Order: sequence, then structure tokens, then C-alpha cells
Amino acid sequence: QVQLVESGGESVQSGGSLRLSCVASGDAISIYCMGWFRQAPGKEREGVANFDTDDTTTYADSVKGRFTLSQDNAKNTVYLQMNSLKPDDTAMYYCGAAVRVGRRCLEGYVYVGQGTQVTVSS
Repeated sequence: QVQLVESGGESVQSGGSLRLSCVASGDAISIYCMGWFRQAPGKEREGVANFDTDDTTTYADSVKGRFTLSQDNAKNTVYLQMNSLKPDDTAMYYCGAAVRVGRRCLEGYVYVGQGTQVTVSS
């Protein structure tokens, strides 16, 4: 089991940057495939970035080139660096842990944090 706590969300101007953190307690995050997703009011949940099968990293088209996913196993923490933020990035951001089987990441997060709010104003 792992417990996830996100932080780093705040209100910023368009073009600004934020770094979200997801601190895990319990299991080591290295045994999971970690990622971030977001949900804005009235919109569907959207996967933002995640570590995937065969140690690849997947990004949503909407954030490619602007967001960077990273992980510090020693700190049991996952980060999402967000640059060139746009008003469309406004959402609650959640960290999730998916099951890893060898080099394969199974679909769907089995553990999810409470979220951190990002608001981008124009």
C-alpha cells in the first residue's frame, strides 16, 4: 500500500511555472508506475504524464514540451514540472500509482492522492 500527498499547486499567471510534488509513504514508489492526471470542472479526467511500460514516459499532447515528469526514489517523491502554463491547464492535479509487473505498467491507478489545485489566469 502507498499513501500519496500532493503539493505545489497555486494560482499563477499565464506563462508561469510550477512544480508539483507527490510524496509517498508506505511502499516504495519504485515498485509502481507513477503518474499525474488532472480534472477541471465540467471536463473529463485527463492523463497528464506517467511512467509507462519499458521505462517510457507518456505525456498528453496538450502538455508535451511544457511539462516534465520525474521521480526521486530516495525521497519517495514524484514531481511534475510545469512550464509555459496556460489557462487551459487550470485543474485539480492528482498523483497516482499504477501496478508494475516487471517492466510492464498495468492500466489504471490503484492509489490516488487528494489532489492539488492549479489555477492559471490570463
